[in-house]
Amino acid sequence: KRMLHHAAMSIPFYRDFWRTRGGGNRGGPFLELSNWPVLKKESVRKHPEAFLSLNSGKDLRMEHTSGTTGTPLKLWHDRTVARSWYALMEARWRGWYGVSRQDRWGILGGRLVTPIEQKKPPFWVWNAGLRQLYLSSYHLSPDTVGSYIEALRCNKVKYLWGYASSLFSLAILASEQRLEPPQLEVVISNAEPLYAHQREIIRGAFGCPVRDTFGMSEMVCGVSECEAGKMHLWPEAGLVEILEDNSDDPVPHGMPGRLICTGLLNDVMPLIRYETGDRAILAPPWESCPCGRTLPILRHIEGRQDDLIVTPDRRRVGRLDPVFKADLAIREAQVIQETATRLRIKVVPTPTYCKATRNQLIDALRQRVGAMEIQVECVEQIPRGANGKFRAVLSCMTPAGRPRQT
Repeated sequence: KRMLHHAAMSIPFYRDFWRTRGGGNRGGPFLELSNWPVLKKESVRKHPEAFLSLNSGKDLRMEHTSGTTGTPLKLWHDRTVARSWYALMEARWRGWYGVSRQDRWGILGGRLVTPIEQKKPPFWVWNAGLRQLYLSSYHLSPDTVGSYIEALRCNKVKYLWGYASSLFSLAILASEQRLEPPQLEVVISNAEPLYAHQREIIRGAFGCPVRDTFGMSEMVCGVSECEAGKMHLWPEAGLVEILEDNSDDPVPHGMPGRLICTGLLNDVMPLIRYETGDRAILAPPWESCPCGRTLPILRHIEGRQDDLIVTPDRRRVGRLDPVFKADLAIREAQVIQETATRLRIKVVPTPTYCKATRNQLIDALRQRVGAMEIQVECVEQIPRGANGKFRAVLSCMTPAGRPRQT
């Protein structure tokens, strides 16, 4: 309620909203979260300054979201907010996984730390202050993977963090070339969905647990995987709601819906009932975890709403990861819905890829999407976004099954 009162009184966007609705007093309807509208990203994108607190100081830091699907958002926070967020990361990422800031670690990420035209190593930089080896995901290929493995070994990296697709590429390329990566304490996946077949390959390559995490630049939601394999929410970061696709009503426990978050950390730019664009399943509050922690459990994060295939009979198919199982002769694949009835599958094949692999892939997809036209295209690589992230599904259709406006 403190954050709701602060937002209603100090944030221009919300203050104007409540003034037009007679909520401008301490006991007004704004103290009930359900009275607030769901906030669309487009509103924040168009008028970011309208969400900046009138009481904020001058020592602010502005950041941009990674912009997976469009124009990045402008976001502000101060040092206090950053400290709170990173304290949670320290406790619930490193703390849970038995590593610390004192350990040497690596990031396989989307920053351009070396020129994109560079053909010879190093494709990484060492950050002595953070004891961090930052490796470029853009330069990873069959020709360079050996130098990446050697860099991890020479720099005595204890644990590795990165995008799921990049970690998977590193692991499968090393496996194909019979390289022996150093054995790590843990590999931490973030920013993209981590699929079962990816986890299996990564775990086998580095001989350690693979833990999934979920966070947002908006700092309204954080999730960590425990040793029992459950995804636990960070309640200090934000309050989570799962709402129906076609209304703002809550879904029943255990059902998928839109992930809506109310941030609790950032007084500088509070986002109330913020629609993240992701879909998730929240466990009922009485569900316990074998790890003994009592933090809320997020059963599943389905990914972005626009990462769904909409079938001709209007079904929304989001769980395609079982199709790309570990024993399939492909390095990676991307499903593109071009029309209401046609899918194109871009495949990066391994040397053992053959017609039988193609048919197996088509059959597995058809079992899930039904009578759609499926075309398979073999490519040398699948482009990442400007942020270095990989999208396993691209849809030219809206969730309602209509062509997306471009």
